[in-house]
Amino acid sequence: MSSDITLSAGVRQNLLSLQNTADLMSLTQNRLATGKKVNSALDNPTNFFTSETLSSRANDLSNLLDGISNSIKTLEAADNGISAITDLVESAQSTVRQAQAANNETDGTHIQGARSIDTGSATVGDTIKETVENQTLTNLGFDLATSNIEIISTSTNGVTSEFDLLDHFASTGESLADGDGSASASTDDYTVKDLVEDINASGVATASITADGRLDLQVNGNSTLQLRISDADATDATSQNGTVGTSIAESFGFGTSADVLGKLNDGSTGTLGDSGGTDVTWTDGATAGDVDILNIVNQATNTDADNNELVDQYNEILDQIDELARDASYNGINLINGLGEDLTVAFNEHRDEKKSELQIKSADLTATGLSLTDANTLSDEEANLKLDALADALVTLRSQASAFGSNLSTVQIRDDYTTKMINTLQTGADNLVLADSNEEGANMLALQTRQQLSTTALSLASQADQAVTQFLRA
Repeated sequence: MSSDITLSAGVRQNLLSLQNTADLMSLTQNRLATGKKVNSALDNPTNFFTSETLSSRANDLSNLLDGISNSIKTLEAADNGISAITDLVESAQSTVRQAQAANNETDGTHIQGARSIDTGSATVGDTIKETVENQTLTNLGFDLATSNIEIISTSTNGVTSEFDLLDHFASTGESLADGDGSASASTDDYTVKDLVEDINASGVATASITADGRLDLQVNGNSTLQLRISDADATDATSQNGTVGTSIAESFGFGTSADVLGKLNDGSTGTLGDSGGTDVTWTDGATAGDVDILNIVNQATNTDADNNELVDQYNEILDQIDELARDASYNGINLINGLGEDLTVAFNEHRDEKKSELQIKSADLTATGLSLTDANTLSDEEANLKLDALADALVTLRSQASAFGSNLSTVQIRDDYTTKMINTLQTGADNLVLADSNEEGANMLALQTRQQLSTTALSLASQADQAVTQFLRA
C-alpha cells in the first residue's frame, strides 16, 4: 500500500538504506543467536538438505555405537568366562595327576626271579648286585642263533607294547659282542646291566636288579606283564620242571635245576609279586636243539588307590565349569553356554544388501560341550583317558579364546572407525550451515555503524524540507 505522504528523493533514498541495514542487522542477529548461517531451506536449499542428510546419518551411527559397545562387553564377558574355565580345567588336570600319583604309589604288576642271576666268578669287593649287572649274556648261555628274551605289556584297555631283544639288536646295531654299539668293544660285551637299560629305554616295563641279584620287571597298575625266555638246549633231557640240564631261564634265576615251575608257583617266594592272575608254562623242545620256552604272564588284582575324594573333587570341578559357563552372560547374551546364542553386531544404518555387520557364533564350553564326563574311580586307565580329554578341552578353549579375541579386535576397530566417521559427518554438516561467529560479530558492528550513518544522512536530507518550513514562517 503506497503512502499518501510524499518524501523527497534524498529522504527516500536514505530511508531505503536504513531499512536494508535494519534487515541485515536482523539476519545477523539471528545467525548470532542460532549459530547457523542456514536455518531453513529458504536460506540455502542445497546446504540445508545436504546438512540434514549428513546429520541424520551421523545420528544413526551414534545410535549404533551403543550396540557396538554392548557387543564389546559381551565378548569381554565371554573371554573372562573362558579364562576362568581354563583355570578350572587345569585344576581338574592337577586332581587327575594326584590320582595317578596315588595309583603309582601302590604295587604294580611284578615278575621277579626266584633267585639271583648266575654270577659266575665274582670280582673281589663287588656286591651281588654289581656282580650280576656285570655278567654277560653269553656267559649266561645266551646265543643269538637260538635264544631270545621278550617282554610284553598289555594295558587294561588292550594297548600292547613289546621289547624283543633280537629285534632290538637288529634295529640298533648292538650285539652280544658290543654292549654299547662301539666297534672297539671287547668280545661278549653285552651285560645284564645293558639289558636292564635297554628294557627301561623301551618303556615297555621298568627293569632292575635287586640287592640280592634277582631280575625284577614291573609295570604300574594292573596291566598284564609277560616274560618269555627261549633257548635251544644241547640235549633233549630238560624236563618240564627243569630237573635235568640248564637253560637261560634257569641262568636268569627263574627257578633252579631242582624245580623251575615249583619255585615260580610258590607264593611264599614272592616271585611274581601279586596274586591277581598268574600263568607259568614251560615248553620243552621235542628233540635236542629245539627251542625251550619259559612263559610267565602276571597281572595284579587291583593296584589303583582309593580315589573317592579325588573323584568327588573332579566331578565338582565339572559342575563348576557348567555353572561358570552359565554365568558368563552380558545383557542377556551368553556366547559360551551353548550353541544358538549368536551375536550380530551392526556397523552401519542399512538393513538391506548394503548392510555391514559381524556374526559372532556362540560356543558350547560347558563340560558336555568340552566332552568332559564324570569320573568313576580315576584308575590308571581312566586317569589317562581323563588327561587326554582335559588336554583336548584346553585346545578347544584356547582356540575359542583366539576366535573371540579376533572378533573383539574387529569390533573395537569398527567402534573406533564409527566414532571417527560420526565426527566427519557432523563436521561436514556443520560446515554447510554453521555461521562464523567472529565474522557475524564484525558484520553486526559494521551494520550498527552503517545504521548510525544512515540515521545521520536521513537527518541531513530532511534539513532541506525544514528550510521550506522556515521560509513559510518568515
